[in-house]
Amino acid sequence: MRFSIPSNHPSLPGHFPGRPIVPGVVLLDQVVAAIEAVHGALPALRLPQVKFLQPLLPGEEADIVLDALPGARWKFRVLRDAAVLASGEVVAA
Repeated sequence: MRFSIPSNHPSLPGHFPGRPIVPGVVLLDQVVAAIEAVHGALPALRLPQVKFLQPLLPGEEADIVLDALPGARWKFRVLRDAAVLASGEVVAA
């Protein structure tokens, strides 16, 4: 799933003034939306492992790559071109 966070997103003014970057929680919201687009609404979730490696700037496009695992689990990567911005695992409770 490809996405972009617009420069007028409400989370950006305080994150960080003068040089906004997309907050990690916004990236994770996009990951959950990508999973739900395929598998439907999810129950409560755990994120046992998440790494944020590079920032995403407003207006930049990124892709979410999902790998389904047994037991309502998914590994994810958020990519900008070939660069990994974030990676981790989502587990449905």
